Amino acid sequence: MRRVFGWLVVLLIVFVGVVLMLASRKPDSYRVERTTKIHASADKINPLLQDMHHFALWSPWQHLDPNMKETFSGPPVGVGATVAWVGNSKAGEGNMKVLTATPYDTTLDLHFIKPFESDAKVEYQLTPQTDGTQVTWIMSGPLNFMSKVMCVFKNMDAMIGPDFERGLAQMKRVAEDPQQP
Repeated sequence: MRRVFGWLVVLLIVFVGVVLMLASRKPDSYRVERTTKIHASADKINPLLQDMHHFALWSPWQHLDPNMKETFSGPPVGVGATVAWVGNSKAGEGNMKVLTATPYDTTLDLHFIKPFESDAKVEYQLTPQTDGTQVTWIMSGPLNFMSKVMCVFKNMDAMIGPDFERGLAQMKRVAEDPQQP
């Protein structure tokens, strides 16, 4: 019995050592990007990105907590528009603020407080096309050591890429709906 326990301890130490070594080789930052084509003009899409009140119409995370509390501040639209939220363990807590707002580019500062503290830059790039607009959603940020350990098992692209795809699909439905803002 002691011998089996001893081997289990050795295996656990080796496993932890391998995970730490793999984590130390991960990059210091991440970037997740998804693109879709929306059959609407940039003028129709921009309010969904630059007015924090409209995020609820398409955000893939909005449904995680129907009782989430949101606080809006700053101007209602464009540079400085801010939303802070507090939700359940799935929605977490954080805030985001519009840093730049042009007809074809919007940049947000995103700060998570819970479930873990992190900062990210979110960019939306709108490229006019003959029959609509190509929308590219990019999120990038630093990876601290604990995030690198997490990325040994599942990288950021795999974690949030599917959410971006759901969000873009919902944004497409909203922007192409003539009844929406």
